Amino acid sequence: MVLRVGIVGLGSIGATHAACLTELRDEARLVAYSSHATIAPGTVPVGNARRMAPEAVLAASDVDLVVVAGPSNLHGVHALAALRAGKHVVVEKPLATTSAAAREVVAAWREAGVMGSVIAQRRLESQHVELKRLLDEGRLGRPLLAQVQVCWWRPAEYYDQSAWRGQPPGGGVLMNQALHSVDLLVWLLGPAADVAAINGNLAHDLACEDSSVAAVRFRCGALGSIVATTATPPGTPATLRLYTDRGMIELEQGAITRWDVPGVPQPEAAEQVPSGAGNPAAIGVGGHLTQWRDILAAVRSGRQPTISLADGLDVVAMIVAVYAADATGLRQRVGEG
Repeated sequence: MVLRVGIVGLGSIGATHAACLTELRDEARLVAYSSHATIAPGTVPVGNARRMAPEAVLAASDVDLVVVAGPSNLHGVHALAALRAGKHVVVEKPLATTSAAAREVVAAWREAGVMGSVIAQRRLESQHVELKRLLDEGRLGRPLLAQVQVCWWRPAEYYDQSAWRGQPPGGGVLMNQALHSVDLLVWLLGPAADVAAINGNLAHDLACEDSSVAAVRFRCGALGSIVATTATPPGTPATLRLYTDRGMIELEQGAITRWDVPGVPQPEAAEQVPSGAGNPAAIGVGGHLTQWRDILAAVRSGRQPTISLADGLDVVAMIVAVYAADATGLRQRVGEG
């Protein structure tokens, strides 16, 4: 049976999901969508799907699965409504913009007994899968220090296109552009214990931050740093560095640029992963397609996907704590917000 899908929010990332469904048309098809803007013919593959209000898509009787891809500040609200309507749910990052809302979504999903996934496609890249396995097995040694750097660029026009991009907390560089890198950090090292941070606007007139510098202590004992910005033209690929008591690893976007761990062979990297450093549309659909294939296999088999809704909790908790640390000037324990 072909899964019938509704997309709430057919902006740039919603269009990515629509493109994935076109690629997977034998297994799933778009039947309904919502969009605040007019969809120019030929720009988004909507086919014969009906345009509806968001609330109508969430409740439509002929929609089996809802993709929540509207403004980040509404992700939690829309996900809850879809789950309470008994739909399978795919939520674009972030799962929600507060820890309380994220936990409420996960609780509703567990009660509903449906398939639920948050988009974190970078976890499925082969080099990240292998790095996670080697860390969990202890073959890379004890993690000591980790660094994430996301020095990207977004012009004023990017923020002008959608008002929510300039509004806290969903439009900030941490919740929006840098979240995938921060998610990798939390996934690889485990939950954070506490953070200290300074946020600011270095190039844009926004109500939310365009730049953030945070220091993190993980529950495993490692320390970490996060540098994220959309204020640095032309933008450079995101990097992640990991130091253990056995060596050092550096990743740049989808490439392994350094692997100095004696006795542990360097894993094969995935095919080149496009960077959104200067253009959010440049990421392509490959990563989303990989996760969509797992999502559809999960629905067919009645299992939960490799990346479930619960996998979105820790990264939201860390980012919420960073915001609180900046607002108060005090170190914040993670998970209390």
